[in-house]
Amino acid sequence: MRMTQQELSYLTPKEIVAALDKYIIGQRAAKRNVAIALRNRWRRMQVKADIKADITPNNILMIGATGVGKTEIARRLAKIASAPFVKVEASKFTEVGYVGRDVEGMVRDLVEQAVSMVKAIREEEVKQKAMQQVEDIIVDAVMPPVNRMSSDLDIEPHTASAAEDSLEHNERTRERFREKIRSGELDERKIEIAMNAPNSMGIGMIGGGLVDEASLGNLQEMFSSMLPKKSKTKKVTIAEAKQLLLPEEISKLIDMDAIKEEALGRAAYTGIIFIDEIDKIASSTHKGSGPDVSREGVQRDLLPIVEGSNVNTKYGVISTEHILFIAAGAFHISKPSDLIPEFQGRFPIRVELDSLTKEDFCRILQEPKNALTKQYKALFEAEQVQLTFEEGAVEEIADKAFSLNEQIENIGARRLHTVMSHLLNEFLFDMPDQIGPHQEVKITKELVNERLAELVKNKELNEYIL
Repeated sequence: MRMTQQELSYLTPKEIVAALDKYIIGQRAAKRNVAIALRNRWRRMQVKADIKADITPNNILMIGATGVGKTEIARRLAKIASAPFVKVEASKFTEVGYVGRDVEGMVRDLVEQAVSMVKAIREEEVKQKAMQQVEDIIVDAVMPPVNRMSSDLDIEPHTASAAEDSLEHNERTRERFREKIRSGELDERKIEIAMNAPNSMGIGMIGGGLVDEASLGNLQEMFSSMLPKKSKTKKVTIAEAKQLLLPEEISKLIDMDAIKEEALGRAAYTGIIFIDEIDKIASSTHKGSGPDVSREGVQRDLLPIVEGSNVNTKYGVISTEHILFIAAGAFHISKPSDLIPEFQGRFPIRVELDSLTKEDFCRILQEPKNALTKQYKALFEAEQVQLTFEEGAVEEIADKAFSLNEQIENIGARRLHTVMSHLLNEFLFDMPDQIGPHQEVKITKELVNERLAELVKNKELNEYIL
């Protein structure tokens, strides 16, 4: 498969770790390993020898409790690389022949993500030109152009001169209308526009699914393209016309075949698939019948995808050989060695993530670019209310969250969402009726203790487990 995308300006491993540090606290070993894996993709692109085809990604197995940052590391890595990213849960798959998700579905989802990414980039590139074409259509609807008379006709000089004056006057008037349309002065004016009506031809599948998802998609696309395009006239305001016509004009300017080809390349060579809850399909040491057999069956179904195989999608065939797979699991009950040996071998890089400390909670609340305290301050600012955390308040929130994890169930940093929600929901409810604009809400250590006291005391409240 040909790589059609432009080469991305890949960061160095240190720069990748620094970018991850902006959102994730701690977990240095995991960050270093994913940074090396990402940089190795760029290094592979620079290899000129025949060995290039044999250089495959070193898939990563992350081991750590829930809420320590496994998913966030993978998701942020994909954003840094501008790569298609899909997260799946291994426990949602079942062995072939049983009811459940098909393992190839995650690869098809990855291709869909890649198509959406590339399409969005190409649409942005042609948006300006498409907007000009929309303006042309609207101007024609408001004031149709005057046809220039053919030069071959024998026209009297004074008649030709008058026609030229009329044409110039028409063009000047049209330009004035164009400026008013662009500035929004005529947004409420009603016009008639012709639009293409979509050809919706649904093809159902009867029986045991003899046609797979990819083939079904191809059939629907083929039959839709064979049907003649229907157009319908709509009377709308100019503002509505701009919104309705822009997607049509953009679609005329982009080449979907080129987008599909580039998207397949992106998915195949830069795609990242994150398989969560991998420990849930690990078999126990006692072999036999029952659920362990089914778990092992899921591993054997996943194995060809992770090893590298061709998957048929509605956009074409994609090889999974160079997709980076990151698996993750808590492994509280089972252990990585409970996975079948062949599956273990496809995840040569193993990283154990550290459990979060009280100090980590305090940093998570304040330091990342998307820290919870910053998120809530932004929500309050939307109501023109200032939210401030006084000295000791954040430390107390972190202490309460850490205590709850110890006493009820350890769900990692997710506990901070529970605590912050319980602390601030009453203020969020009172805005803007009782807490109006330009007021200030101060969160003190005493207020934190008062509002969260019941949470810490009552260990049996299931409402606050998640």
